[in-house]
Amino acid sequence: MLSSLNEWLWQDKFWLPSNNSWADLEDRDGVVYAHPGDLLMALPLSLVLLALRMAYERFVALPLSRRLGLRDQIQKPVTPNPTLEKYFLTQSRRPKEPQMTLLATQCGFTLRQTQHWFRRRRNQDQPRLSKKFCEASWRFLFYLCAFVGGLAVLYHESWLWTPSMCWDNYPHQPLQPGLYWWYLLELSFYMSLLMTLPFDTKRKDFREQVAHHFVTILLVTFSYSSNLLRIGSLVLLLHDCSDYLLEACKMFNYLCWRRSCDILFLLFSCVFFYTRLFLFPTKILYTTYYDSMIGREPFFGYYFFNGLLMLLQLLHVFWSCLIVRMLSKFVKKGQMEKDIRSDVEQSDLSEEEATQQHPRLRNGAAPTGGPRSRATGRLTNGHTAPM
Repeated sequence: MLSSLNEWLWQDKFWLPSNNSWADLEDRDGVVYAHPGDLLMALPLSLVLLALRMAYERFVALPLSRRLGLRDQIQKPVTPNPTLEKYFLTQSRRPKEPQMTLLATQCGFTLRQTQHWFRRRRNQDQPRLSKKFCEASWRFLFYLCAFVGGLAVLYHESWLWTPSMCWDNYPHQPLQPGLYWWYLLELSFYMSLLMTLPFDTKRKDFREQVAHHFVTILLVTFSYSSNLLRIGSLVLLLHDCSDYLLEACKMFNYLCWRRSCDILFLLFSCVFFYTRLFLFPTKILYTTYYDSMIGREPFFGYYFFNGLLMLLQLLHVFWSCLIVRMLSKFVKKGQMEKDIRSDVEQSDLSEEEATQQHPRLRNGAAPTGGPRSRATGRLTNGHTAPM
């Protein structure tokens, strides 16, 4: 049954243009083509990358953060309360006011004390700055190496500069060793990111990140299996050229290097908008929709591949909206006020917003919005206070 299903799934008419078959792409006379089975190496390689990441974060990134002056804020443990702890773990981290009032009655607390307990309990679970720095530095290192490696592999290829040449003699395009290893590393890295998502710092765009990683893995796998390596390599390179700037900007933000962070933020924004909102639709999407069909008839693989690219473009638009919102605040305040691309946890945002709605004077502190409060906001948890 499995063999019948496999035979049906890999029918020529699904994945290859008409008048082409998988038999045409068998290795012969020293000419090597891409085969789906080659990607099985990605699983053990992703585990190797996980081991490298753990070693890098522990023995390189963490000592580097200490040397650069990054210090984790010491969180005072919340007062143990079995009733509130059980509700926090099993029901909700953010009870509504009626539930909060009921819990306060059960524990003999005032409503304000109960709200304060939940706020401190949420803060207790927030990841440390050093953890965020280590994660960002690992991604920065890989994205930078991937971008430089991709340029080295593709620089002398004609289709890098003229995307329409990706379809010359398709699908009869031999596999190049450098392109194979670069592709394999990219796929292994995104698989490792997907494995560690539950343990990494949660962002506001967590769902979009999961969708992005799944779409990327599907794109890499499908483009390799269908010998769409040329256009697939352009998609990978186009994404890598801005990702390392994003991670570097996060690192500077955690270190509170304001000027460097602001400059990198502007540079990242320009590169992101140019590559994701201009080059991607006008060069990549255009050539996959139109140039790929010159002299060919549409087939299932054509629609599937373009559908994945469109999902990727929708994610580009989503993140572009977040960056535009950041830029507008940047223009108003003259500096970046929180991590790029929603790198502030939901709990941080909600509590900061609540503080803004109910400002309090404490120990002679300046009112919210004054110079002292802004300075304090920048030091709290290593982030600037959201606006």
